[in-house]
Amino acid sequence: MTEDAVVDSPDSPDSSDAPDRDPELLTIGAFAARARLSAKALRLYDRLGLLAPAYVDEATGYRYYRAGQVERARLVAMLRQLDMPLARIAEVVSAGDGPAAAGLLGAYWADVEARVAGQRTLAEYLRGRLSGRSCEMYGKFTVETVETPPQVVISEKRHTLADELPAWIGAALGRLEEAARECGGVAGVPYVAYHAEVSMESDGPAEACVPVADEAAARAWAERQGKVRETTVRVEPARRLAYTRITKAQVAHPQILAAFEAVEEWMAARGLTATGPCRELYFADWAATGPEDPVCDVAFPVS
Repeated sequence: MTEDAVVDSPDSPDSSDAPDRDPELLTIGAFAARARLSAKALRLYDRLGLLAPAYVDEATGYRYYRAGQVERARLVAMLRQLDMPLARIAEVVSAGDGPAAAGLLGAYWADVEARVAGQRTLAEYLRGRLSGRSCEMYGKFTVETVETPPQVVISEKRHTLADELPAWIGAALGRLEEAARECGGVAGVPYVAYHAEVSMESDGPAEACVPVADEAAARAWAERQGKVRETTVRVEPARRLAYTRITKAQVAHPQILAAFEAVEEWMAARGLTATGPCRELYFADWAATGPEDPVCDVAFPVS
């Protein structure tokens, strides 16, 4: 007999054993049949705090449910089919029916779609590498050049591994954009420059940079920071950048490497030489964009 069996189970008394005070209570077997779930699943939901029985007999340990709990039981089961983590399922079912629960489900599914979009891009990148079709893979990127004017830049630098990089980029650029208010305002596209490889084994360093309008104010700001977070201010010369534009999904490591490699191949084919560290220029509002929206230019200064 399996764990899901209802005959002779401690949770499956004869209907005559149900509490006399409330004949509307259903045994776990009867409730499982109505909810189209197994008794094993119901015991699991109880253990996880997702669906508690309406009544538990202290003497026998028998679980009883109300018919009104059927919809919640089915909702939990369907949310589990979406591979939703148990903690998030608890949030959804606790919110009840209505916009709040729907919003929680929408937020979870947006996370799923972003993850899948990133995985799809990674799979395409790996297929190209494993099949030896690198040239075909690089051909999906359009590479162009652009001239940039001299810029006053405030920055902070950090040694970081690839898995820590996304959180640091968001935090560092946020701090610098806030500081730019003291330096005449943001005067160009924020970017991250890589002075050495950043991977799961190599920690860079990487440098977050924000162009600002007022050099004197920027130098005063840098002086006040001291050595905190390796903050600096400098004047970047006019540059020619070779770049390709990528989507939010393509920014994830390691698939972003395909974009860098495509630019490098394009440069080599035209006899161009890198004259500075490669960089990622973030021109879009990250929080307001979806996985397939363009958000970043992967670029090399060239001559």
